[in-house]
Amino acid sequence: MIHNSNNDSESIANYKKDTLDQTFRDAVATISKEGNRNYVNPQKPAGRLYNLRSYFSYFYLVLFFALPFIKVEGEPLFLFNVLERKFIFFGKIFWPQDFFIFAIGLLTFIVFIILFTVAFGRIFCGWACPQTIFMEMVFRKIEYFIDGDANQQKKLKAMSWNREKIVKRGAKIFAFFSLSFLIANFFLGYIIGIDELWVHIKEGIFVEFGTFSALVIFTLIFFFVYYWFREQACIIVCPYGRLQGVLLDRNSILVAYDYVRGEPRGKLSDATMDKGDCVNCHACVRVCPTGIDIRNGTQLECVNCTACIDACDEIMDHISKPKGLIRYASENGIALKEKMTYTWRLKLYTLVLSLLLIFLGVLLVTRADVAARIMRTPGQTYQLLADNRISNLYNIKLVNKTRKNIHLDLKLENMKGEIKQVGAVDVPKESYFQTSFFITLKNEQLKLRKTKVKIGIYENGKRMDVLSAIFLGPSI
Repeated sequence: MIHNSNNDSESIANYKKDTLDQTFRDAVATISKEGNRNYVNPQKPAGRLYNLRSYFSYFYLVLFFALPFIKVEGEPLFLFNVLERKFIFFGKIFWPQDFFIFAIGLLTFIVFIILFTVAFGRIFCGWACPQTIFMEMVFRKIEYFIDGDANQQKKLKAMSWNREKIVKRGAKIFAFFSLSFLIANFFLGYIIGIDELWVHIKEGIFVEFGTFSALVIFTLIFFFVYYWFREQACIIVCPYGRLQGVLLDRNSILVAYDYVRGEPRGKLSDATMDKGDCVNCHACVRVCPTGIDIRNGTQLECVNCTACIDACDEIMDHISKPKGLIRYASENGIALKEKMTYTWRLKLYTLVLSLLLIFLGVLLVTRADVAARIMRTPGQTYQLLADNRISNLYNIKLVNKTRKNIHLDLKLENMKGEIKQVGAVDVPKESYFQTSFFITLKNEQLKLRKTKVKIGIYENGKRMDVLSAIFLGPSI
């Protein structure tokens, strides 16, 4: 008799899940029992999802190598110049004074990652992470071309050092190092600008030793990661895998094995009646770039690259069974055949994310092109002038965030008086500027020893900002 209730379905699912071997959780697939490194040599994946990932990777790589050359008003579209504390996002310049906007943007990005992970698991890692894209779609493909598929790579590793091995290892090291050097150049281009990088290259290593040192360091890091460290960057270094363990719930969509349909496993020739669709071919394990068995359930090492889905679908085709034994699904979707629901957690994260996006948008729209700060000159008191007038000396510090030189004028806003500038307030583009000026008021205007004055900052008659300062006078 077949029961269709959720409780019965869940009981069956839990029974099948409990029968799965859980000893894998006692060890990491890339580390042997002796504590040595288990090198992963995955088979070359193929299939519909792998092709989609390849197309997305081509777009990503074109974007990565093209962005440094795209300019807005002579400046890069993106720049992350930590040394000069200058950052450009979508052609808009941000200085240290705008750090709070950067902090809000970072917070918004974190909330987005949380929301995205709760809903879709670690899909970012498999489809958009630079580490995965360069490793699997660039360096791994070069490795397949030079060393061959997984079995050929293992044979080459076990082979003694003969001519074939020396040639292949040399070609692989040369290709990996050259590509790492190319990536390092573009990475540095995002920091100092591609034009500035080209100038440093033409000036030579002895003139720009610091730049070339950074270039060598970046090259060695990339070469180390992609030649030797590889999947360990995702398993050990990246905190995102640990984060998903906290954020995922039973409704999160991720790459999952349908243990309800697949268990118990058995060979195709096995005539056992109570046998699942999984034929225990290990095709999903052989293509995994992190060396795990997806049939063991959700694991922190899984980057959702979908290689196991393509491999399993191909086997299902061969044995004339439905695809999707491994697929994008949630725990509830597998156990209870439920569709993904818009839970209260997703609603709450969406609300918070929407508020942060609105707040960030307001900050970007209202962000001033000129930042100014006015202070009384330290160690100076008021000066008594003729005609019963009193003068105070002030310093003004300005930051021009625009790409043009600007001339500013200062005017008193809340009372009659005179502002005498020591020099013209001409602020060069993308730079800091400091000068001094006097404010002169009549003595009868002062009712207190300290009077608040407001100074307007104008460009071509347009008020850019209004700042406050304290004007000192004689004691009343």
